[in-house]
Amino acid sequence: MYVTMDTIELANQVLEIAREHDYKLATAESCTSGMISATLTEIPGASVSFDRGFATYSNEAKSEVLGVPAEMIKEFGAVSEEVARAMADGALAHSNADFAVSVTGIAGPGGGTQEKPVGLVHFAVSSKQYTQSHNKKIFAAMDRENVRAATVEHAMIMLIEAMTQKHFISTE
Repeated sequence: MYVTMDTIELANQVLEIAREHDYKLATAESCTSGMISATLTEIPGASVSFDRGFATYSNEAKSEVLGVPAEMIKEFGAVSEEVARAMADGALAHSNADFAVSVTGIAGPGGGTQEKPVGLVHFAVSSKQYTQSHNKKIFAAMDRENVRAATVEHAMIMLIEAMTQKHFISTE
């Protein structure tokens, strides 16, 4: 697993905020397949705040484990705002978490199209107390490893924003 020390520091901040507010966290990951969970659990004491992670790489797993409607995946595609939002809601519903982050994207090197290029990732954060947030990022000109690492970093930033209700990034 490749993430930067900056991302480890962001994970530490996520867990500090969660501990401070007694929040529990969950992840629903497709293109990162557990890297967000692994990064959070690199931090000693993560079990105080990290409840569980769902690595739902296949469309079937998204439906079976998180309750994402198969019809939604068929209509919008697995890499879509709608599916990212449903994944985050599903992780929240199937855990003891107060906040759940989801990611679904195309890490490459193949699989991209003109409408959905390699590097496209949809993110969502659901919460029991705040409005759900969504971000769409295109990590262009990056290889698979770096798309996945950048996805983990951005997910940490979104969790910090959601838990503090302070926005530091654009919501394109």
